Amino acid sequence: MIVAIVFVATLVRSLVGFGEALVAVPLLAFVLPVETAAPLATLVSITVACVFLLLDWQHVQFRSAALLLAPTFMGIPVGLWLLTNADEAIVKNVLAVLIAAFSVYSLSGTGMWTAIGERTAPLFGFAAGIMGGGYGMNGPPIVVYGTLRKWRPQEFHATLQGYFLPASTVGMAGYWMVGLWTPAVNGHYFASLPAIALAIFAGRMLHRRLDAQRFTTLVHLALIVAAVMLVSRSR
Repeated sequence: MIVAIVFVATLVRSLVGFGEALVAVPLLAFVLPVETAAPLATLVSITVACVFLLLDWQHVQFRSAALLLAPTFMGIPVGLWLLTNADEAIVKNVLAVLIAAFSVYSLSGTGMWTAIGERTAPLFGFAAGIMGGGYGMNGPPIVVYGTLRKWRPQEFHATLQGYFLPASTVGMAGYWMVGLWTPAVNGHYFASLPAIALAIFAGRMLHRRLDAQRFTTLVHLALIVAAVMLVSRSR
């Protein structure tokens, strides 16, 4: 069961560039303690990012990834503060509505977003840090940023990996510091490696078959699912 969940989560990540934690952590929590599920998902994230960066490094928008990362680390303490001081349900529901509204509007075809520049990257990176530090979901603001930058699918997918690799590495270091990177996590990870490799290969093949319009639609649908998951975690 654990290997099957990791396979599906990795396939999602390989196809759209994000979202494996949204799939892996809730499902793994049915069969593993969350204290094991979260580090396992992060270790898988690091692996996928490394593989795709080795294959697609030439498509990474390195400047944008760097501009996103620094404010992400600054936003993490704010997210932790919100987690301990603000009404969790209200904060999560507001974030979910904003994310879902953006994607529903984009999918409706009633309007076109104007492309934004790199100067907005710190804002989205800071928002990602808040969501990551408080709620373990730093992906959606980065995805919205990439969508508004109107990156091509290859740039979008590769740059997300350039962002997630250092962000996930810092997260894994945090798990190690608090004693959550355990032999059990390593055991499940190594047992899942063949499934991870297969999912990366399958996801990459499917990704290549998507044109820009279909890829964008898939990304927005994934964001809507992320919003629903965010609301469900507030209950």
